[in-house]
Amino acid sequence: MLFEQRAVTRTFDTPAFRGMTFFEVQARSIINRVPDASRVPFRWTINPYRGCSHSCLYCYARKSHTYLDLDSGHDFDSKIVVKVNAPDLVRKELAAPRWRGEHIAMGTNVDCYQRAEGRYRLMPGILAALREVANPFSILTKGTLILRDLDLICEAAEVTDVGLAVSVGCADTGLWRELEPGAPSPQRRLEVCAAFTAAGLPCAVLMGPVVPFLSDSPAQLENTVRQIAQAGAASVTPIVLHLRTGAREWFFRWLSEAHPGLVPRYRALYGRGAYAPAAYQKQVTEQVKELARRYGVGRGAPGSGRRGRPRRFAPPAERREDLQTATPQQLTLL
Repeated sequence: MLFEQRAVTRTFDTPAFRGMTFFEVQARSIINRVPDASRVPFRWTINPYRGCSHSCLYCYARKSHTYLDLDSGHDFDSKIVVKVNAPDLVRKELAAPRWRGEHIAMGTNVDCYQRAEGRYRLMPGILAALREVANPFSILTKGTLILRDLDLICEAAEVTDVGLAVSVGCADTGLWRELEPGAPSPQRRLEVCAAFTAAGLPCAVLMGPVVPFLSDSPAQLENTVRQIAQAGAASVTPIVLHLRTGAREWFFRWLSEAHPGLVPRYRALYGRGAYAPAAYQKQVTEQVKELARRYGVGRGAPGSGRRGRPRRFAPPAERREDLQTATPQQLTLL
C-alpha cells in the first residue's frame, strides 16, 4: 500500500486548504503506461497527484482512491497524495535508455493543476525536464494555475509538440457549483484558453461532460459553444457523461438529493453500463458540431503568426475530423 512508504502527512490552516490532508510520498515511478484496453488516444501519462480538490461529482478517477483504503467520495476530494519527487523522477526516467521519447499526457487522471499545485509546484520541474529533451506532451486541465507556467510551456512548444486543452462541460454557473464545486468557474477556464491562444499556442476545449437532462438542452449547448468560440478555442470535442464504478455511486447519491425526479431517467439511460446509449451520444455530437460551425470554432486559432514552429495541439494518436469539432470519443475526464 502507498502509505506504507513513510508518507509525510500535512495539513495547512489556510482557507484554500482547510479540511484537506496531504500525504507526501516518494513515488517509485512516474511515467506510467496506459493499459492497452483503455479508450484514450495515448500510451503514457504523468500524474503527480492522486485525489483532486476540484471535487467533480462524476470524476472517473474516484475509484482509484479505494486502492489506498480511502473512500471514493469525501476522501477523494480532501485527502490528496502528493508525489513530491515527481520532477526528479521524470528527469531520471526520460534519460533511461529504454525510453523512446513517446508522447506523454498529463491531467487525464486527476488535474495536475489542482489547488495543491499552487503550494507544491511540481509542474515547473516536470515541464522543464520535458522541454530539455524535447519530449512531446499534452495537458488537460480545469485549473487556472497553468497560466503560471505559460512561458515555460511556450518554450517547450518551440522544440516539441505540445497539446493544450481545458475541460468545460457547460457554461452554466449554477450547474458548475453543483457538479464541480472545487474547480474554477467555466468562464475562468475559458480565459485560460484565450490566454494561450493570445500567446500563440492553440488550445482545445473538451466539452465534457455533457450531463443528460441537466446541460444538454439546445439553449445550454448553444450558450456553451458560443463562449468556447469567443475564447478562441482551436476545436471543441463533446463528451457525454460516463459513470464508472466509484463515480457512479457518488453521482447517484447527489442526484437523488438534488434532482430526485431524474433518478429513474438516469437508471434507464445508464442501466446497462457506464456509457449513455450510442444514439444519445451521436445526437449531442451532431448538435455541437453544427453549433461549432455556426460560431466558427477554430477560425481564430493561431496560425502562421504564432510563437515558434507550428505544433499540433492534440496527442499524435488522436484523429480529428476538422478544426471545428474533433471526433467524438469517451475520453478520460478530470
